[in-house]
Amino acid sequence: MALQDNNSKRKWKNRTITSSLEFALTGILTAIQEERNLRSHLISALLASITGLVFRISAVEWLFLLLAIFLVITFEIVNSAIENVVDLASGYHFSMLAKKAKDMAAGAVLVVSIYAVLTGLIIFIPKIWSILFGK
Repeated sequence: MALQDNNSKRKWKNRTITSSLEFALTGILTAIQEERNLRSHLISALLASITGLVFRISAVEWLFLLLAIFLVITFEIVNSAIENVVDLASGYHFSMLAKKAKDMAAGAVLVVSIYAVLTGLIIFIPKIWSILFGK
């Protein structure tokens, strides 16, 4: 029986970097296709990036903007994964523990989204202010 367990584990183990990359890309594409919130975040990321190009933000500002973008997208994917696992484990029956897990994961997305908004405001408000009211 231990031999069968080891064999079944090996079937799912990534054997190459290419297969690991393929699984990861499949996960990202699945999240984009199935998660409305992720698509909304991607649109926001695109708009923020275009705004960064228009305002010609500095390299340091790009680092913070990209950090905010990637954190939000990453947390949204992790949130979706947690929701799927919780649904699988709970059998779609209501459970207070399942609700707490989902709420906490959603809360993490909210926290990092607040960081992203603050980052955008810190970067772009002075530039908009300068255009509107001069330097």
